[in-house]
Amino acid sequence: MSIDYDAACERFEWDVPDQYSLPNTIESHADAFGDRVAVRFLSAEGDRVERTYEDLRRDMNRFANALADRGVGPGDRVMHLFPRHPDAFAIQLGVLKRGALLVPCSSMLKPKDIAFRASDCEASTVVAHVSLTDMVEPVLNETPLTNTICLDGDPDGWESFADLVTGESATHDGPDVGAADPMSINYTSGTTGQPKPVLHKHRWMRCFELVNAPYWWGLSGDEDLSDELMWATTGTGWAKWFWSPVGVGLTTGATQLVYDGEFDPERFLDVMAEEGVTRLCAVPTQYRMFAQQDLSDWNLALTDALSAGEPLNREPIEAFDEAVGVTPRDGYGQTETVALVTNYPGIDVKEGSMGKPAPGMGTTILDTMDEEPVGDGEIGEIAVPVDCPGIFDGYYRKPNLDEQTFSGQYYRTGDLASRDDDGYFFFEGRADDIIISAGYRIGPFEVEDVLVSHPAVAEAAAVASPHDERGNVVKAYVVLAEGYEGGDDLAAEIQAFTKEETAPYKYPRRIEFVQDLPKTSSGKIRRIELRQQEQAAFGE
Repeated sequence: MSIDYDAACERFEWDVPDQYSLPNTIESHADAFGDRVAVRFLSAEGDRVERTYEDLRRDMNRFANALADRGVGPGDRVMHLFPRHPDAFAIQLGVLKRGALLVPCSSMLKPKDIAFRASDCEASTVVAHVSLTDMVEPVLNETPLTNTICLDGDPDGWESFADLVTGESATHDGPDVGAADPMSINYTSGTTGQPKPVLHKHRWMRCFELVNAPYWWGLSGDEDLSDELMWATTGTGWAKWFWSPVGVGLTTGATQLVYDGEFDPERFLDVMAEEGVTRLCAVPTQYRMFAQQDLSDWNLALTDALSAGEPLNREPIEAFDEAVGVTPRDGYGQTETVALVTNYPGIDVKEGSMGKPAPGMGTTILDTMDEEPVGDGEIGEIAVPVDCPGIFDGYYRKPNLDEQTFSGQYYRTGDLASRDDDGYFFFEGRADDIIISAGYRIGPFEVEDVLVSHPAVAEAAAVASPHDERGNVVKAYVVLAEGYEGGDDLAAEIQAFTKEETAPYKYPRRIEFVQDLPKTSSGKIRRIELRQQEQAAFGE
């Protein structure tokens, strides 16, 4: 699939029917091709389970009936906490069929995080995997949670999900749910401060079908998808799960792989080859580790490779292009949005670029001080018109935040970018990540991109470090690749390498070798922690 970008932008329409909802879409898929596999699940031990679209409809309706019997109805909040699982979609769909709101939680959270979310949104119900109930138990008494449902087990005080979806009735006479009804509360990953409750309505899924599916994944429900197998490596607790497995896989009626093993680059490549994955979406860290393998050892069926979460560096792009004949295509968006900027199918990928604004979104770059667009080559803040259907509907019961966020003509993402004269966007960092040194504005990603292209560097983070003369200098925290040992000689070599690859004023004047980088539970680098360390060490 190759896209004429200008034509796509010109003909794009926000076709979101009033009665649109994901459960209605699943009902339609089951009627049209109920025997098509929706989920091909593979466990870490090699066990296989499949769910067809008819299976999803049946279990969605049975679980919706069970929720109704327990008093769960329109507007109620239902938290879920489980790993990648063959019944994940049925649980989520059953909640939505009741008109209730999903509140996804990651298995990487702590009990205090569960308590915060449950209390903040006043959730009444939680669905947790048996391996994760001990994250909920210690805080149950301090939350509004009253219904506790367990996946793959029934410990004391919990009901078994399997029992709830066993029975004759496979229909549900529930409320009418449409595009304008609330669907989910997705908490931001919280790189600074407490996570915020991002509210989306059911139209969010239709917007994914209109934007992410064709203009990033290269998939359309109007085409024959029988030879496609998509795999997004994300977990069920993240917005990315909605971005791809739910928002693209389920809406288009595709077949997708769900693998529950821990990440290991060789094992993931084995799975890709053995299962015949045609379209992959992974995070940059995974691509960087893939690139450290000899990719020619695997017979991959990939026709598309996508990256999301943070910008993808040049090294893995080149490695995949050379060994597999597929160029990974970056995409950019947030928990609050659908894809805002993509390297769409058929684009000439520029290394380090997020691509071009997705059709229909109106994505632009504004001056950080006002709502004026910046010129080509200038750094500004990525922004989207507040009336764009592809962004969120506010923060759940946080009117003060809503007023701050939607008071102008644009929703400002807090992410900085520049645009070249061909219209490509380049990520420059979070607004508070920008480094100002001797009057120069330096985006951390450009420095990090060069650093990780050095063979000794596996990961890197660049932050501002206070300096008496220059105000700040660039400090690099470096995780070394296997077989390398840190020291002054290697630091000098990396500094010289950086000067040759980018503008000399951007090179890291300070380098510290570390075992790992601080990250959010969704895998984003917490540069704020590193900046605080630098402030403590070198600030006044």
